[in-house]
Order: sequence, then C-alpha cells, then structure tokens
Amino acid sequence: MAATAGSTERRDALVERLFMDAIGAFDLLSLYLGDVLGLYRALADKGPLTSAELAKAAGIHERYAREWLEHQAASSLLELEPNGDVRRYRLPEGHDEALLDSSSLSYIAPLARSFAGAVKPLEALVAAFRNGDGVPYADYGDDLHEGQAAFTKPLFENLLAKEWLPGAPEVHKRLLADPPARIADVACGQGRSSIEIARGYPKVQIEGIDSDRASIARAREHLAGSGVEDRVTFHERNAADAGLAGGYDLVTIFEALHDMSYPVEVLTAARKLLADGGVVFIGDERTEDEFHGPGERGRPPLLRVQRLPLPPGRHGRRERRGNRDRDEG
Repeated sequence: MAATAGSTERRDALVERLFMDAIGAFDLLSLYLGDVLGLYRALADKGPLTSAELAKAAGIHERYAREWLEHQAASSLLELEPNGDVRRYRLPEGHDEALLDSSSLSYIAPLARSFAGAVKPLEALVAAFRNGDGVPYADYGDDLHEGQAAFTKPLFENLLAKEWLPGAPEVHKRLLADPPARIADVACGQGRSSIEIARGYPKVQIEGIDSDRASIARAREHLAGSGVEDRVTFHERNAADAGLAGGYDLVTIFEALHDMSYPVEVLTAARKLLADGGVVFIGDERTEDEFHGPGERGRPPLLRVQRLPLPPGRHGRRERRGNRDRDEG
C-alpha cells in the first residue's frame, strides 16, 4: 500500500526521534563514566586538561581518556581549547553545577547512574515480560539506589523541611510541638529524607524503614556524623509489620510510591502505622489519576522497568524533578 504524505511524515518524525533518543542514551552512558571515574571533578579542579593530563589526574588509561574527551566535546558537554597540536578540554561555566554540585536543584548527573542501573537486569526483565514474574529491586545493583539517592538529595536538603512540610500547616505545627512527634519514614532508601526532617525539626524522633538491605546500610553511613544520630534510626524491615502499628504521629513516603509494585497495599499499611490523629504525608510526582495517553512522557521512562509487580512475599521496592503532590490522609 502506498504511503500517504501524513504517514511518511509520521514515519520520518519517529525515526528522527528514536535516533536522537539513542544518541541521548549514549550521552548518558558517557556521562556515567565521567561521574563514577571522577573525570568531571578532575576537569573542574585542574582543567583545562589534555587527555594525558586527565588520565594522570583520574588514574585511567590515556587512550580511553582521549576517546571520552572527544565524545564529550562533540556532544557539547565539554569545550575544546585547541592550541596548535595540543588539545585541552574544559568544563564550561554552568556545567560544573549540573554535573558536580550535589546540593544543587540543578544536579543532573545522578540520572546517568539511575539509567545504568535500570537496564542492568535487562535479560531478567525480558523473562519477566514472558512469565509474569518480577525483578527484585536488589537485582538492579548499587547504581540504581546510589543514583536515585543522589538525585533526590538536593530536593530533600533544599525543600523537604523548608517548603514541603511547612506547606501543610497542621503537620508543621505538630512537628514543632511537645510531646516530640514520632515519625515513620517509609521507603526511606538511603535515609536522606529522614535526616533532613530531623535537621528541620529538632524535637522529632524518626524511624527510617526500608526493605532494601543495601539502602539501609548506606542510610546508616549517612547518619554517622550528621548531628541527628540521637533522634534517627534506620531499620531493614517491612512497614506492614504488625509490631509497628499505631505508633506514629506522622508517616511519610517520599519519591517512592509511584514505583512500588502494590501501592494500595502500601498506603493501607501506612495508615495502620498511625496513632490516633496521625497523618500520612506523601511527596511524589504530580500526575493524573488515570492514564490518558500522549503527554505523560515526562515521567522518566526508565522507571517503568522497575514497576512490574512481584509475587506477594518478594521484595521489589525501589525508591525529580518536575511537579510533586503533597497528599495527606
């Protein structure tokens, strides 16, 4: 059948879009290398650098340094400073904040780690599509939880106790009052949210709860030296544990509910954690209540691979920017 003008245009637009998506994916993987190998940091601290100088500064092989630098310059992530036969590369002004400032709301580098982690168990994901099973969160490896924790860190540091919680006046008032409020921070991941709540509200007692062992281990590392060690504890535990029921004035879930295999069951468990008069407070992406098709691509597609349901009894929890809702109930 002969193609119409409209179908040809749509075809060409799709090919162009997917081709550019592929280039972007390779850019992310190159960004990943620059992040985990400390290449951007070396350029920021010592640049501009030649490939040999970068290799020495970062402890990598010169040939790989050269290939990476040329790719970065071709993608306009770095700038080239030619000087005869000598090529030096530098980190452009502004790029340093986006790639290195872990407390900036513009810090985007961790997205590359999340992307790398999300595709790690790809063969298992293909099998899950066929057999209806799931892929446990732990199978995604360190890159996923490290990337996500780094990605949300500036949100928690800059907004959680300064805008999000004060935006709910009754919650804010209770957290400042006596007796000290008890808080369960469910799906706390690496514990950044728990720590920042404690810093913002000097009376509260917080228990960070997560079923992922690696995340809780990192949360305890972050807690050491934070100044709130006496008011924050972390538990590798299921929040649905009956022994926790009825013990908290506030239950929080930040940047996690949208990726959970069984969100309704999680919300039910969260409500059971509450003492009389307690509140469940959720900070998450603002989306429509129902899927309406095109226009919702702003939700990171890579997170879709983490949302396949696991059979009951198996842990599949995971833990950006854009708009967020704060729901109380």
